[in-house]
Amino acid sequence: MNTEERPSLKRLWLFACLAGLLGGAALAAVDQHDAANAVWAATTILGGVPVLVGVIRSVAHREAGVDVIAILAIIGCLALQEYFAGAVLALMLASGQALEDYADRRAHRELSALLARAPQEVHRYEDGALQTRDIDEVVIGDRLFVKTGEVVPVDGVIEGDAILDESALTGESRPIERPNGDLVRSGAVNAGPAFDLHATATAADSTYAGIVRLVEAAELEKAPAVRLADRYAMWFIPITLVIAGGAWLATGDPMRALSVLVVATPCPLILAVPIAIVAGISRSAKRGIIVKGGGALETMARAEILLFDKTGTLTSGIPHIADIESFGEVEPDELLRLAASLDQVSPHVLATAIVRAARERGGALTFPDDVDERYGAGIAGVVEGRKIALGKAAFVAGGGPLPARARDVRRRTMLDGSSCVFVGVDGEVAGALVIDDPIRPDTPRVIRSLRRSGIRRVVMVTGDHPDVAESVGAALGVDRILSERAPDEKVEAVIAERAEGLVMMVGDGLNDAPALAAADVGVAMGARGATASSEAADVVLVVDRLDRLVDAMTIAQRSRRIAVQSVLLGMGLAFVFMGMGALGAFTPAVGALLQEVIDVAAILNALRALGSGVKAPAVSPGTDVAERFRREHVEFAPDVLRIRTVADRMDTLGADELRRELEAVRVFLCERLPQHEEEEEEAVYPVVARLMGGEDPMSSMARAHVEISHLVRVYRQLLEGLPPDGPDREDLTDLRRVLYGLHAILRLHFAQEEEAYAWLSAEESVSV
Repeated sequence: MNTEERPSLKRLWLFACLAGLLGGAALAAVDQHDAANAVWAATTILGGVPVLVGVIRSVAHREAGVDVIAILAIIGCLALQEYFAGAVLALMLASGQALEDYADRRAHRELSALLARAPQEVHRYEDGALQTRDIDEVVIGDRLFVKTGEVVPVDGVIEGDAILDESALTGESRPIERPNGDLVRSGAVNAGPAFDLHATATAADSTYAGIVRLVEAAELEKAPAVRLADRYAMWFIPITLVIAGGAWLATGDPMRALSVLVVATPCPLILAVPIAIVAGISRSAKRGIIVKGGGALETMARAEILLFDKTGTLTSGIPHIADIESFGEVEPDELLRLAASLDQVSPHVLATAIVRAARERGGALTFPDDVDERYGAGIAGVVEGRKIALGKAAFVAGGGPLPARARDVRRRTMLDGSSCVFVGVDGEVAGALVIDDPIRPDTPRVIRSLRRSGIRRVVMVTGDHPDVAESVGAALGVDRILSERAPDEKVEAVIAERAEGLVMMVGDGLNDAPALAAADVGVAMGARGATASSEAADVVLVVDRLDRLVDAMTIAQRSRRIAVQSVLLGMGLAFVFMGMGALGAFTPAVGALLQEVIDVAAILNALRALGSGVKAPAVSPGTDVAERFRREHVEFAPDVLRIRTVADRMDTLGADELRRELEAVRVFLCERLPQHEEEEEEAVYPVVARLMGGEDPMSSMARAHVEISHLVRVYRQLLEGLPPDGPDREDLTDLRRVLYGLHAILRLHFAQEEEAYAWLSAEESVSV
């Protein structure tokens, strides 16, 4: 039954077999039995030829398949002149193929939809006028026009504000607002007014083209359930032949052997199981998860050990400038502008954050000359005639000594778990950019969910400094932390873990590609990750959300479970009826009808994999409110950082500057923060508490509000009690103690609230 005819030919096969069966029945009804048998015999032969072709092809490829039982049954029907049973068997085989076509088309619907919506043309400005061109003609720097309702053709920077429907890429149903200058990915739909787009990639190198290539590769992969079916066939065929041969030898009646063969025709193995796996791949695509074939889906369902990269995977992957330290005469904003001008040509993930921060501050960037970038060290070049260098301390200093403040900044960032990029100007270490890449808010919940799904060991493997790695790993509760690992050492870590069980590796960068390829199943965070990592991985999360990894495992496990159920259901019923056939409980014709029932039951069970298995929950009215407070957390980040910075620099600031800084902290703590906390506790906490369940699940966060209020009150009292000529040493000690306490509790409290917001995001998401 492994025929490869086009769907139209399979439908013709079905109609011919149905016509033959009904035509013979009509002739038999008017006592034209010889004519009826002739028609049924022809129908049997018609049904057997495609199966025979499939068997020959399987033998040519040295693949043993269960189709051989169907051939033996057809030969038996013809030899014993059981033409009606043969015609029923032929109809069963044809209808099974037609049903497979229907199920396969439905299972591939989401994948096909992704392919079908790929844009083919663009509107490009040429000499001040719009021209419609083939998408392959787009080059980097082209200015394009995207109309309302059109798909964004290539990756680029938007001119003006835009409203985009990114549901095809991310699964998010709500339109997303993108501000002027934001980088957008191809594949999103313009849900608002038309806008101009400056291409930053060609069509072939854009996000959506990469997704299309992944989908095409996924569709070409052979589902592992086909191989699984063949493995079952290794023992199913001999058992069937033993039962059929035993019944014949014991009774001398070949009809009993034929009854066994007819009822054993194993359509559940070669139809139902692959349908379940393909359905899982299709459902994954709908959730923004591209699975490259059934082998990856099946392996993911059985994974036991999980290895995570840190940056961009466990952390947000969207670093931002947290602080700018100037060590000399160059002003902080100018330092950032010079650094961003050089970093415009760098593909490094931190370069994107530096350039974005400079543009947000209105810096006028110029294109650098004589650029030399050294992987893992830094980048150097000439900007406006000045020699600029960015990167690690040793690279920027050129082997010379670091300023004292540079050593302080490096020590502080190591303790905080942030990154530090030093900036050199004309051979001097002029300053440093402190870059923070916070842990994804949903990461702790995702890890807990994965453990419940069967992951028994979680390992974080990263190239970061041990202090940074330890701070992140300890916060997440991973089982092992491997730091300062080069790409080849990540591969060694994967190989070592494979000795303990099936390994799943998750990463997003170019240096993760070898480890992803070495793992039993590699998962790439492909929304912003390197092309190499996406190509090396077996699964690509198109959506930049770690919780989709939980979705992927849930879908994989459900699809595999349904596939196995289909096998057990079909084969279990087949064995029951084989035993009855061997005892002479029914004729071959009745056996063929019973086999049709088995086929339908197994295939309908496999089609369950197309559904979610879970009733979609109602969307919480608090979701939009939570998004608002999450944005406020992002807005508050510089103010929270300022609290610690003021505490660090109290001894070095002049009296007037210190007073201004302390007052700025007071405004944030006493005016902006309380309103946020009060509205949050009133609007969001009750909704999250209902979702989390249990007795007062928000008590710890409410208690944090009390402690924050207490420390703010103490801080205000300290400020009010300062002498006119400024704080003395005891005042500084008390202020520093309170500020450090506020910084620590605010960071912890915001992290707790972000994790609580993830419950609202999970409720809003479509069930998997």
